[in-house]
Amino acid sequence: MAEDNKVVAEARESFGKGAARKIRAAGKIPAVIYGHGTDPQHVTLPGHQVALLIRKANAVLDLQIAGKSQLALVKDVQKDPVHQIIEHLDLIVIRQGERVQVEVPVHLEGESYPGTIADLDAKTLTIDAEATHIPENIVLSVEGLEEGTQIHAKDVELPKGATLVSDPETLVVLVHVPQKVDLGEEAAEAAAAEAPAEAPAAEAAGESAE
Repeated sequence: MAEDNKVVAEARESFGKGAARKIRAAGKIPAVIYGHGTDPQHVTLPGHQVALLIRKANAVLDLQIAGKSQLALVKDVQKDPVHQIIEHLDLIVIRQGERVQVEVPVHLEGESYPGTIADLDAKTLTIDAEATHIPENIVLSVEGLEEGTQIHAKDVELPKGATLVSDPETLVVLVHVPQKVDLGEEAAEAAAAEAPAEAPAAEAAGESAE
């Protein structure tokens, strides 16, 4: 586990919305850790450090609780819908060497054949991986792929040690030529609709000239 993932967590005994507000006002994040048959632990985490760490999907934190180390996988992030402030974290206890099932983002790289576009149909894939070696994303190259090319989950090369959990037939990428929208007729119709409204004005201008 990287040193950067070490987070000092403080045990907390005060609960409820009021207590959570005070924690957030102090620049910290309330969190709960559970799993492996253990009793849930309620802790307080340093806000800025954790906010940076969880920008990565499926972040694993090396929590330092009362001098002891505990690995935990970020399971759920609750944010204020307006201000996007982290309000609470759910963390799952994990152990070195343990395997977990997680959703990992799919990122496309490269350019498909000129005149085509590559649509990412499945933005994530569920994989089984070692808890301390979860890939940040799955990179998929679409370089030079031609119209009609389909990439399914079973075709995706996964990082070493990972296995596919998603349906193998899940469509991940479809390469196609974008539809052309002909605005010619619509523009002509719009011009025709406006013409009668302009005619009386022109006639009025002619009468006044007389």
